[in-house]
Amino acid sequence: MSENGFLTHAQLKTPKAAAIAGIVFSLLLLSILWLLRTSIPADPLEPGAWLATDTRAVTVALNLVPFAGVAFLWFIGVLRDRLAQLEDRFFATVFFGSGLLFLAMLFAAAAVIGAIVLVASVSTPHELMNSATFRFARAASYIIANVYAIKMAAVFMISTSTVVIRTGIAPRWIAYLGFLLALLLLMGSFFISWSFAVLPFWVFLISVYILIDNLRRGSKADGG
Repeated sequence: MSENGFLTHAQLKTPKAAAIAGIVFSLLLLSILWLLRTSIPADPLEPGAWLATDTRAVTVALNLVPFAGVAFLWFIGVLRDRLAQLEDRFFATVFFGSGLLFLAMLFAAAAVIGAIVLVASVSTPHELMNSATFRFARAASYIIANVYAIKMAAVFMISTSTVVIRTGIAPRWIAYLGFLLALLLLMGSFFISWSFAVLPFWVFLISVYILIDNLRRGSKADGG
C-alpha cells in the first residue's frame, strides 16, 4: 500500500467508540416514541383533539427524527466495519436495504405528521379535524409507521441476527433474541402499541456489547 493510501486508510478508520451511535439512536427513538405516544392517541381513527392542544412535544419529537436517522446510519456503518471481510453479499444487501427502507418509512411518517401540525397551525384546528384530508393523513402516517416501517425493522433484525450467527461478531443470545423479537414484529406489530420500541431496545443491546468489546480490544492493544 502506498504512503498516501495508508494515510487515507488511517484517517477513515472507524473510531473504537463509534458503536455509541447505536446507543444514541436507541435513546433518541425511544424519546421520540414517548413524546408522540403521550401527545397523540394510538388510535389511527381518533378525531384529532390533540391538534387543539399544545403540540410542542410533537414538534420536538419530529425534529429529533433526522438525528435518530443519522445515528442509525452510523450504526449500520459500525456493523459493516465489524464484519469487514466476513460480509456476505446476500445478507449484507438485505441488511443494508431493510435498514434504509426502515429509515425511509420513518421519515415519511414523520413528514405526514409534520404536515398535519403545520396545517393546523395556520388554520382552525376544528376545521382541519372535520376534514377528510386529516383523516387520510392520520391513517396514512399510522400505517406507514406501524405496518411498513416496523416490518422493515423486523427484516433488518432477522438479517442482522443471521449475520451475527454466521460470523460471531456478537453473542449468539443477542441473535436469538433478535429472531424472537423480529417474529413478534412480523406477526403482531399492528396490534401491539409498544412494538415500535422493540428495534431500539435490540439495537441498544448489540451496541453496548460492540462498544465494550471495542474498548476492551483497544485497551489490550495499548497494553501490548
